[in-house]
Amino acid sequence: MIRLKNERQIDGIRRSCKLLGAMYRELIPLVKPGVRTIDLDQWTRDWIKKAGGKPAFLGYGPQKRPYPAALCVSINNEVIHGIPSKRVIREGDLVSLDSGIDLEGYISDQALSVEAGKVSDAVHALNITTNECLYRGIAAVKAGDRLLQIARAVEGHALSRGYGVVHEFCGHGVGLALHEDPQVPNYPHGPNPRMTGGMVIAIEPMINLGTGDVEVLEDGWTVVTADNKPAAHWEHTVAIFRDHTEILTEPLEHYL
Repeated sequence: MIRLKNERQIDGIRRSCKLLGAMYRELIPLVKPGVRTIDLDQWTRDWIKKAGGKPAFLGYGPQKRPYPAALCVSINNEVIHGIPSKRVIREGDLVSLDSGIDLEGYISDQALSVEAGKVSDAVHALNITTNECLYRGIAAVKAGDRLLQIARAVEGHALSRGYGVVHEFCGHGVGLALHEDPQVPNYPHGPNPRMTGGMVIAIEPMINLGTGDVEVLEDGWTVVTADNKPAAHWEHTVAIFRDHTEILTEPLEHYL
């Protein structure tokens, strides 16, 4: 069931999103060669706690195997849900960050892909295109229209550049919980409800340099490309109103 939000609830989600943006502004410059991903996660935990929020990702998921971090750090062929570890970021890595904040019960969610040092031209082009896919999807959001027009916009742009689109994972409703209805796929498939004022959704293209096929590692979380080629991931939390659309999370593409 899609949960529509009232003005008070959207304002709460907006405040959570602004806090997440403030966190990212400080975190992104730390993503550089020589840094361990586990240290980025610890920094994120400390920052969110000090700011008065809670990490929305930490402990999320099945009881037997909840997500063990506040930050997803996915490098190169890792598409999403990379678990922070003692792994060291290297020159030329494409590092996708994904995190969310629970601020007094209101949830934000945002992702971006950071280039550590000088990446290859092919990886940079992939990253640029994935960010463009995100904004193509957002531009397709309009109250009264159908949800899958977002997917058509995302997929159409990615395929026009020869990239693979991940099918198995998608965007989602968000705001009062981390994952809510509806699913927001990046290719036209599944339920196609009308977009309605009061909906808050996370749009998140996951675009691969090669095939769109993916696999999940034995840790139960980390999703990798089936051909081991790089992937990029960008995400915004978006509120839909009767007469306009608002991006609640902060634009971060100037880090490209």
